[in-house]
Formats: sequence, C-alpha cells, structure tokens
Amino acid sequence: MDKLLSARVVAFVHVTDRARALDFYERALGLPLRSSDPFGDFLDLGGPLLRMTVIPDYVPHPHPVVGWNVADVRATAAALEARGVELAIYDGIGQDQDGIWSAPDGQTKVAWFLDPDGNVLSLAET
Repeated sequence: MDKLLSARVVAFVHVTDRARALDFYERALGLPLRSSDPFGDFLDLGGPLLRMTVIPDYVPHPHPVVGWNVADVRATAAALEARGVELAIYDGIGQDQDGIWSAPDGQTKVAWFLDPDGNVLSLAET
C-alpha cells in the first residue's frame, strides 16, 4: 500500500519514569525532543519518530523494541558507552570483548543495550 510507504513511521517505547527515560533518550542517545503531551513525548529518529509513552506498571520484553542500522556498530557502541550507556552481554551467544555479536555470515554485527526501564535496544551493522 503506497500510502503507508510515504507515511512517517512512529515507533513506540513504554516507560515507567518519564523524566528518567527522557534524560536517557535525549542525553545518552542524543535524540531531540519534538513534542510532549500529558501521556508522553515524541523524539526525533532522523525522520521516523519515537513515541515514549508512560505506563506505570510496564514490564519490559526480553527482545529488542527499537533498533538502528549503523555504518559502524563498534564505533557507535563506543560512543554510547562514552555517554554512560552499558552494552548488554548475553550468556551463550558469543559476543566479543566489546559486547559485539557477529552473525555466522561474518558481515552482520549487533550490539544490544537497555534503557532505564529495561527495554532492549539494538545497533546493527549489515
């Protein structure tokens, strides 16, 4: 459907503490705030938007909710770590010493990190 192809994408992430989450997404990830309403905030993803919605009893899922394809996953991960973001290390999947996982194809590399509410976010280089 071509109407969807030309529409602006909005991704959603749920949080329990609005101020804490907004600090993380703005300061640590560098996402500019575009607008706010009583229920949450819109952050700019460079075209698409991220809707951060407050749900007081939210329980995060163990799988990525938002991901970015980046030119250099190692450099991007290092830049996030310099801003205080900790990469997630998962037992048994074979991440390297920097927390980067390489797919069997040898070309795809992925790093994961968590927001303050435990939402899994990812970086991928393909």
